[in-house]
Amino acid sequence: MPVGTQATVKGVLQRDLAEELGARIILGNTYHLFLRPGHELIRKFGGLHGFMQWDRAILTDSGGFQVWSLSKLRKVREEGVVFQSHLNGDRHLFTPESVVDVQRALGSDIMMVLDECTDYPATEKDARRSMELTVRWARRAFAHYRTQGGEAEGRQALFPIVQGSMFAEFRRECAAQLVELDADGYAIGGLSVGEPRPLSLEMTEAAEPLLPADRPRYVMGVGMPGELPEYVARGIDMMDCVLPSRNARNGCLFTSEGKLIIKQAQYREDPRPVDPACGCLTCRSYSRAYLRHLFVAGEMLYSTLATIHNIAHYLDIMRRMRESIVLGTFPAFLQSVRTSPLAAGD
Repeated sequence: MPVGTQATVKGVLQRDLAEELGARIILGNTYHLFLRPGHELIRKFGGLHGFMQWDRAILTDSGGFQVWSLSKLRKVREEGVVFQSHLNGDRHLFTPESVVDVQRALGSDIMMVLDECTDYPATEKDARRSMELTVRWARRAFAHYRTQGGEAEGRQALFPIVQGSMFAEFRRECAAQLVELDADGYAIGGLSVGEPRPLSLEMTEAAEPLLPADRPRYVMGVGMPGELPEYVARGIDMMDCVLPSRNARNGCLFTSEGKLIIKQAQYREDPRPVDPACGCLTCRSYSRAYLRHLFVAGEMLYSTLATIHNIAHYLDIMRRMRESIVLGTFPAFLQSVRTSPLAAGD
């Protein structure tokens, strides 16, 4: 899922996301949209779909990860999380119930429960406390969701989030308890907090077997291009990450031959497309030399063209994986990625 934090994937028109890139679902951020422009204002415009003119699916996260990242600006309690806005310092309270209500106003198709992330590394005591709190919050969120018509036709789905830091037994315990909620899908969170990537995969392996095979399984906040097939190989269906758009704006382009850092002098007169194997708008139309010129000159168009390419690259990997699964050739696809420049994000 391309990340549209503030009701926009930075630098890309919704038209291009849909028609050029073929994105079927994007992600919005509850924390940021709650603070600005506010969920009640967005509700007046028909929710996020009407507000940003996007007629395809939207997933909103709960804001738990963003609140965790505030560090000194938040306090976790049984009731919920008290935090200060990073914009003006105003104090707010997120509870499992209020976060569901905010996302209802946003009108997303998939909502996430409020969870608590832990720092890496975390002590066993802190990880267990956080995991148990996340389970209690998930139960409260689902009780509220169901009393508010969560089972009605055309409802917004609600996913709980498996936590447990880097302790496999906590991940399994959390997953087993969340399955009792009989949710439409399940997420695995807290895997992009600075831990070594192999450890992230281990935690996915610990939780995934306990999650229903007939429901979507979503790993939050991953990853580099070469990591995507590794998560799919472990039973994961959905992923999101800011890397394609953020790295694009910073001059890093992902290609079938590895990373390309566009500011390098070697591309000053390079007539080739970013990736000769890519058929996106950027690669069909523009040279590396032109993109380098835009980047060095600080032109806004650079970010648009670079982001289109990086998102196309990610979505193409996902498309190729779907095709290989249908054809029964996914193991060969996975092996080809492991021995390619995509491996380890190179």
